[in-house]
Amino acid sequence: MRLHPLTALTAAACTAVVTTAAGSWPLSLAVAAGAALLAAGAGVAGRVLGSAAVILAPLLLSLLVLHGLFFPEGRTVLAQWGPARVTTEGLGFALELATRTTASVLVLLLFSFTVSVPDLLAALAARRIPPQFSFVLASALTLAPGMAARLERIRQAQEARGLVVSGGFLSRLVAARLQAVPLVLALVDDAGVRAQALDARGFGNPGPRTSYRELEDPVGQRVFRACALLIAAAAVAVRLAGGWLAIGLLGAGA
Repeated sequence: MRLHPLTALTAAACTAVVTTAAGSWPLSLAVAAGAALLAAGAGVAGRVLGSAAVILAPLLLSLLVLHGLFFPEGRTVLAQWGPARVTTEGLGFALELATRTTASVLVLLLFSFTVSVPDLLAALAARRIPPQFSFVLASALTLAPGMAARLERIRQAQEARGLVVSGGFLSRLVAARLQAVPLVLALVDDAGVRAQALDARGFGNPGPRTSYRELEDPVGQRVFRACALLIAAAAVAVRLAGGWLAIGLLGAGA
C-alpha cells in the first residue's frame, strides 16, 4: 500500500522529534541504520548518503572540536594540549549529538528523496494549507535535486566547449568557480520566471482552490498519523519534565 504524502511527512518528522527527545545514541544509530536500509530499498541510497555526507561532515567536525576538545564539564582527561582537553565526557556528549543529528538528517533526506512533491502539494491544498507554505516546502524539497541536475548540465556544456578538468585540487577548484557563476545566474533567472508564472496563475489571490489530483487517504494511515503525533508530543513532554526535575533537584541541593 502506497503511503499518503502526509503520512510519510508525519513519520519522518515524528521520528526525528522522538530521536532528538530520547537523547540515546543506540536509538539514534538504530534509526540511522533503518533510514539507510529504507533508502537502499527505495533505490535512493546513493543520493541520500551522498547528501548526508555533504551536510554532516562539517557539522560533525565542529561537534568534535567544540565538545571533544573544549567540554567544560569533562573530568576524565585523556589528552591535553594547553586549553584543549580530550575528555571522556566530552567525547560521549559529542557522540550523542552526532548520532542524534545523523539520524534526523537521514530520516528527513529519505523523505525528501522519496516523496512525490505534486502529491504532497495536492494533499496540503486539500487541507486548506496556505499556498505560500506549500510553495516554500516544495521549493525546499526540490532545491537540492534541481541544483544538482542544473550543475550537471553546466558541466557537460563546459566540457563540450573544451574545459578539461584534471584530477588535481587546483584544477577542480578553478572548474568549480567557473561552474558556480552560471549556476547562480541560472538560479536567479529561474526565480524570476517562477515569480511571473505564479503571478499569472493568481498565486496570491484569496478564495478556494481545487486540484486535479485525487489522493486516497485510508483510515489506517490517518490513525497512524494521530498516534505518531501523540507519541512525539509525549516524548517532548517527558524530556522537558525530566529537564525541569533535574534543575529542581540541583536547586534544592544548592
